[in-house]
Amino acid sequence: MANASIQKVEKKEGSKGSNIFAGLAIVVCLLVGFLVWQFIMGNPDNFEGGTTDGHPKGFLGTVYKGGVIVAVLLGLLVMALVFSIERFMVITKAAGKGNVETFVAKVQAQIKAGNINEAMAECDKQQGVVANVVKAGLLKYEEVKREGFDSERAEAAIQQELEEATSLEMPMLEKNLVILSTLVSIGTLVGLLGTVSGMIKAFSAMGAGSTPDSAQLAVGISEALINTATGIGTSTVSIIAYNLFTTKIDKLTYSIDEAGFTIAQTYRRFRARANN
Repeated sequence: MANASIQKVEKKEGSKGSNIFAGLAIVVCLLVGFLVWQFIMGNPDNFEGGTTDGHPKGFLGTVYKGGVIVAVLLGLLVMALVFSIERFMVITKAAGKGNVETFVAKVQAQIKAGNINEAMAECDKQQGVVANVVKAGLLKYEEVKREGFDSERAEAAIQQELEEATSLEMPMLEKNLVILSTLVSIGTLVGLLGTVSGMIKAFSAMGAGSTPDSAQLAVGISEALINTATGIGTSTVSIIAYNLFTTKIDKLTYSIDEAGFTIAQTYRRFRARANN
């Protein structure tokens, strides 16, 4: 219980640190997006006449003409990349050393053979989320074995220990995934806002006088298309990253359940032999 309390305190402190990182990362990414739009894409060299009012010479100048909404979209795109990299690093580290499936197979073999100490040694070698949870289950196995619990009580106690250990580990893995899932919608909506803004400018140019302003019309259509493309790109990166990471987390959870079932079944066999 003392170890569990210490772990909870550590998780809370880690959660606060992660929240601070997430908040700072969001602000910095939006700032980076604005700076890239303003000073790199808005560089006078990217436009005819050396001014942003001129016709764009290349791709960067064309994107700049998408308007300030492009700066927001660039910030969201950078945000999607930053949080994707951050989640990749965290989840990769959480998987531990070596292949998780191989580790689970080794642990299951040791548990079935009754070599609990060897199984815990494998957990110490592997490290990571699955190893931590499985080791907690093995320690509870040894405890209920000493206490002489019947199969049902032992299985319930082991399962509860596994669930508690999992509840301490999973929040670390799922942290910031909500940001990626939110970016899927926000990227599309902000891109749509830029599209509408661009189309308003285009139709305004068409309705200005008897002869449409072709330059203003081109700028409006360009703004609409650029914002649409950037918004779709941001949403695409976010949804791919989100689905990839949730799949990895599901695999880790399945590995925990698989090892936990083996521990419970091994205790049942142990009690059956003891009763005979």
